[in-house]
Amino acid sequence: VKLKFIRGVISSSCLLPLSLSLSPSLSLVASDIHTETVQAALAKHKEEKMALPMPTKRRSTYVQSPVINCTPPDSSSGSENEGALLRQLSVGADLEALDTPSLLQPPSLQSPDSWINHSVQGSSTSSSASSTLSHGEGKLCVSGQGECVCVYVCVTVFVGPPFPHPPGIPVNSRVSTKIQQLLNTLKRPKRPPLSEFFMDDQEEIVEVPQPDPNTPRPEGRQIIPVKGEPLGVVSNWPPALQAALVRWGATQGKSPALTALDITGKPLYTLTYGKLWSRSVKLAYTLLNKLGPKNEQVLKPGDRVALVYPNSDPGMFLVAFYGCLLAEVIPVPIEVPLSRKDAGSSQVGFLLGSCSVSLALTSEICLKGLPKMPTGEILQFKGWPRLKWVVTDSKYLTKPGKDWQPHIPAANTDPAYIEYKASKEGTVMGVAVSKVAMLTHCQALTQACNYCEGETLVNVLDFKKDMGLWHGVLTSVMNRIHTISVPYAVMKACPLSWVQRVHIHKVRVALVKCRDLHWAMMAHREQRDTSLASLHMLIVADGANPWSVSSCDAFLNVFQIHGLKPEVICPCATSPEAMTVAIRRPGVPGTPLPARAILSMGGLSHGVIRVNEEDKNSALTVQDVGHVMPGALMCIVKPEGPPQLCKTDEIGEIVMNSRAGGNMYYGLPGVTKNTFEVIPVNTLGAPIGEIPFVRSGLLGFVGPGSLIFVVGKNEGLLMVSGRRHNADDLVATALAVEPVKTVYRGRIAVFSVTVFYDERIVIVAEQRPDASEEDSFQWMSRVLQAIDSIHQVGLYCLALVPANTLPKTHLGGIHIFETKQHFLDGNLHPCNILMCPHTCVTNLPKPRQKQPVGVGPASIMVGNLVAGKRIAQAVGRDLGMIEDQDLIRKHQFLSEALQWRAQTDPDHCLYVLLNAKGLVVSTATCVQLHKRAEKIAAALTEKGSVNTGNNVVLLYPPGIDLIASFYGCLYAGCVPVTVRPPHPQNLAATLPTVRMIIDVSKAACILTTQNLMRILRSKEAAATVNIKTWPTIIDTDDLPRRRPPMIYKPPTAEMIAYLDFSVSTTGMLTGVKISHAAVSALCRSIKLQCELYSSRQIAICLDPYCGLGFVLWCLASVYSGHQSILIPPLELESCLPLWLSTLSQYRIRDTFCSYSVMELCTKGIGTQTEILKARGLNLSCVRSCVVIAEERPRLALTMSFSKLFKDLGLSPRAVSTAFGSRVNLAICMQGTTGPDPSTVYVDMKSLRHDRVRLVERGAPQSLPLMESGKILPGVRVIIVNPETRGPLGDSHLGEIWINSPHSASGYYAIYGEESLQADHFNTKLSFGDPTTLWARTGYLGFVKRTELLDAAGDRHDALFVVGSLDETLELRGLRYHPIDIETSVSRAHRSIAESAVFTWTNLLVVVAELSGSEQDALDLVPLVTNVVLEEHHLIVGVVVIVDPGVIPINSRGEKQRMHLRDSFLADQLDPIYVAYNM
Repeated sequence: VKLKFIRGVISSSCLLPLSLSLSPSLSLVASDIHTETVQAALAKHKEEKMALPMPTKRRSTYVQSPVINCTPPDSSSGSENEGALLRQLSVGADLEALDTPSLLQPPSLQSPDSWINHSVQGSSTSSSASSTLSHGEGKLCVSGQGECVCVYVCVTVFVGPPFPHPPGIPVNSRVSTKIQQLLNTLKRPKRPPLSEFFMDDQEEIVEVPQPDPNTPRPEGRQIIPVKGEPLGVVSNWPPALQAALVRWGATQGKSPALTALDITGKPLYTLTYGKLWSRSVKLAYTLLNKLGPKNEQVLKPGDRVALVYPNSDPGMFLVAFYGCLLAEVIPVPIEVPLSRKDAGSSQVGFLLGSCSVSLALTSEICLKGLPKMPTGEILQFKGWPRLKWVVTDSKYLTKPGKDWQPHIPAANTDPAYIEYKASKEGTVMGVAVSKVAMLTHCQALTQACNYCEGETLVNVLDFKKDMGLWHGVLTSVMNRIHTISVPYAVMKACPLSWVQRVHIHKVRVALVKCRDLHWAMMAHREQRDTSLASLHMLIVADGANPWSVSSCDAFLNVFQIHGLKPEVICPCATSPEAMTVAIRRPGVPGTPLPARAILSMGGLSHGVIRVNEEDKNSALTVQDVGHVMPGALMCIVKPEGPPQLCKTDEIGEIVMNSRAGGNMYYGLPGVTKNTFEVIPVNTLGAPIGEIPFVRSGLLGFVGPGSLIFVVGKNEGLLMVSGRRHNADDLVATALAVEPVKTVYRGRIAVFSVTVFYDERIVIVAEQRPDASEEDSFQWMSRVLQAIDSIHQVGLYCLALVPANTLPKTHLGGIHIFETKQHFLDGNLHPCNILMCPHTCVTNLPKPRQKQPVGVGPASIMVGNLVAGKRIAQAVGRDLGMIEDQDLIRKHQFLSEALQWRAQTDPDHCLYVLLNAKGLVVSTATCVQLHKRAEKIAAALTEKGSVNTGNNVVLLYPPGIDLIASFYGCLYAGCVPVTVRPPHPQNLAATLPTVRMIIDVSKAACILTTQNLMRILRSKEAAATVNIKTWPTIIDTDDLPRRRPPMIYKPPTAEMIAYLDFSVSTTGMLTGVKISHAAVSALCRSIKLQCELYSSRQIAICLDPYCGLGFVLWCLASVYSGHQSILIPPLELESCLPLWLSTLSQYRIRDTFCSYSVMELCTKGIGTQTEILKARGLNLSCVRSCVVIAEERPRLALTMSFSKLFKDLGLSPRAVSTAFGSRVNLAICMQGTTGPDPSTVYVDMKSLRHDRVRLVERGAPQSLPLMESGKILPGVRVIIVNPETRGPLGDSHLGEIWINSPHSASGYYAIYGEESLQADHFNTKLSFGDPTTLWARTGYLGFVKRTELLDAAGDRHDALFVVGSLDETLELRGLRYHPIDIETSVSRAHRSIAESAVFTWTNLLVVVAELSGSEQDALDLVPLVTNVVLEEHHLIVGVVVIVDPGVIPINSRGEKQRMHLRDSFLADQLDPIYVAYNM
């Protein structure tokens, strides 16, 4: 394949290496191909005029940016900022406050419009920022309450039609506007994905994407190895490098070897060859004879010694290096460690360890500057072996006697020195160079560069490694060259110093990097009379980099008038393993300059060389690096897999066979084999010969005339969707996007991270301190577009960090590996971040198309088989019949049960209430409770003038008053409604809920305490609700001793006993009607399951306002006669061990608690078990500890609770959970008999498809689920498909339906929607058993038959609850449970205290509470996005970072995600940061 090359000078992009500092005058450089390209690409994007949503940022978080002028806040907006208010409250207040419902409607009455209208129009807080849209879209200013907030961005692929602007949302709601912009960006047709989707079937293995048939493929013949010219034999070449030093030291002692410059660029000292020789001999003698006590030999020839010298002291280094060679010990030059936290410090320790280094040589000044411990000893650096430090200044060295001479053998294959090298993974390894390789390399360089004895060389490079060492320390001594060493620090202060040295000393050879050319060019106006005519070679060490072309051209343009000849610019290619690979030989004046290749970026990404003809925007111009080194043989092999020879038009890795190359990675034989002993193979896989080649790590090809071209390095290679991209090329493109305003000194790092089976590209840049948010965001969005157009690859993440915060290499470049590590660990602390997972994640599984359900009425049912599976159903044991008529009478109505107990056992104590100190505050015997109930009944009929069947609200703190007033209502024939009292410190948030329940229940009267009455009548309360419109309020504290004229007895047991109001997790307020029959059936069921009778004692630490908590607190004791010890959960906040110490003190066997109580104990006293044990706390008495909940069992919490308190005697079998729902308050409860709760591991991928597949513990994508307790007596459970209402097999996830005598009678619906009630409470299966009436719980779960046996000896059917149907997220046709995504999110970073997810217009929104400092806020965005993509195959649309305590949690410890969604959309969260993933 012929390549088209263009001759002559082309000025390409003026782009600089990573270590470069950019000055503001960057834009002054002559025409610049790459920059033009980038501008053209951006112009194309601009035509599309797409407004990108800028992230929202709390102003206080980043002091760095200047304040932006904004519209003053609108003073008309009325309400307080609720988010800020909530945060100031105590935990207790939060618990109280957060039972606030969002709507009065019963479940499933809400249309999407209704909540949109409600949440946004009902909010009087308008948006709190003036946000400006980018890309000249016109400015949209939104004013509102709160601080001015400026905004940033993270967005999600969604299936289905784009969401129209939702009706009812005012356009000025900031969040909605931004999300609308976000949706607009997602509506754009995406570039066809680079690879096919893989099907996400049940297989664990991801299918390999099918290659695109249009991919360019190499078509040339197999490459033939390229030979360098033979290495000439020169008679006076020394037999070893040390021999050259002996010769010059003896014969040319006055001749200068090295001149060092001071910080201003003036000569500091000159070391002659005589001095170098004598000092090196003194050092060699001291090393071998004077280090140990009594002249014991500490070092033996072949030992490794670290050389620790600063870049400003080349003389000391030169002496130390040659001293080691003369002593035949192996020098290992390393950087000077500056602190314990140096980037990559532990990796340097790995190098020293693998080389078994125990001694370090340094200078006196350097030793003084090393970090010390308080004792004065040198600090032990992280990961380093223990070192002995030796100072090599002349005054500390011993002069040998006349008869001592160093031993100088001829060069052999023993290691001469070890050069360090950092791999892509950050590991630092030592490349060992043998004595013969060192000598041969010097000879090859001498021949290639045509070095002459006695000439002068200027070296700007690091003399400890690479070109700086090979030319400036080794080859220079072999040829008696005078080296002028220009340290890095001088280049910063005086960038022209090396040019001045060339002029002053008539230097023939200069050794520089592109950055030195660039800096000199920037500063050249200060110097008119410099001449570079003496230069015979200007060696550009990083000339192999794609961006070197423009630096070389621009430098030539400027300095040609100063005598610089075009043919002296000599780029070269090197690597630590292969050493010098190729170098351009100085040309003959007047001959044409070498060719340039203009390659297609698209071709390069597929590893193929194609001349760029179509789109000039995606072209890469590369210059050659000359010919192969003398005496070497070169091939190009495939970079991955076996070293197969490439074709002529294919990019591959350069491999070298030469005597002048590295020999091994010292001390690492395994890695050595793959790099230093490679034998290339042909297409058939047969080796092409015997001789081993060394991998150089450089990627390139051989052009016409055997010229070598390098297009990148292995370690900068980013493999995205099977295509290769070069990190340096991406840096070049990013730098071409007007970086002057935004990027600090051109410091940009590019790397890839593996997320969801592919590499994703991340760009991190340092932001200038004076850059505005607007500029930064603009720059970031433009970089995205430029890279998209030019490289045809999507960026995953673009982050800006404050200036000077990225980890640095010793010369000030960016330490890429450490930066990547910081990014992955969440320690980067960006000040701006932009994520675009939607563009670059193209390998998501195909969205699932819902299949029609297989089981229909046509399926013939044989026994219990449905579609080949057992029907998923389970039954609790039989409730049994009560024979005794007297007992039937006693137990039919609870009011009669209490009267019966007051007569038969009046002094039996039913209730004991404890306070925070564990002291008994009040008790109630059967007769006391009966009498108090009578007083209340009398008051109701007299003061409240209520009629039979009226609803009465009970507003009491947790205690015995609540119980007494409940029975008082039953005695008076009223229907009690228990309501949680408002929190006195937070009336504004909690009182509206109370008011709402009073209104919805149409209560005729309110019973409460004097204390609460005062609060209700206070000024603060009046500010929130109008007390005058409330029904009669009666305080029951000091009622006269009256008895009611009669105690009411309901005519039938189907009459309503009480109303149970609760706020569901979706924020819906629902009241259910519980009949007298249901009450007695439920109490009987619990009595049987838990074996409760009058001699038993139980402890309850629950909120007594709804659900099973209310039943256990108020009803069960009166029915079963056992004693209940009541512990109000709020008391635990002032005394955490209260509950556990009560269990220990009273020797309680059965206790009931909530998840919030368990969490308080786990977090609060989990670490204090030793102290509690010493106080005599013992939990061995506890037989069952049941967590009362309406959710999936929180396995992690119950397990950690069991483990933490195991030391106090808690049996691991004791902890279990119960499960209830709105339609049936108690479905499962562990009880005292029967098998232990079982735990299974299910495959999460199957669960998303509503299938249940059991897997082994620890399997990838496995989810542990615990059985929710045993099914209660009298309860039947069946799993039903919620859409078809047909029964399901036991390997399906479906809705849990219940048939039980204690189900609720229906919703107490304010709208009286009868159809809804019938649907939820009296539903029939669509086929199978069409007669039974079922209640729908609204929860998804499954039934599994276990190997365990129940009391009757049958195999036990376990019910597993997976989650609420209302809360599930339907995304990509799959069903997700928020808790699973939240569990992943909470694991993503140590600073995430809590998280919650919800969807909005098919975008997944993740809200994370930040427990760390606000500078961690932006670190969470990529980590949250990564973990959700990796574990759930979803793209997060919006990441919201908020303060701790913002996610609302109800009294049962459940997250109120819909409340959170409403607050987010109504802009009431006051987030620290909102990122819209684009």
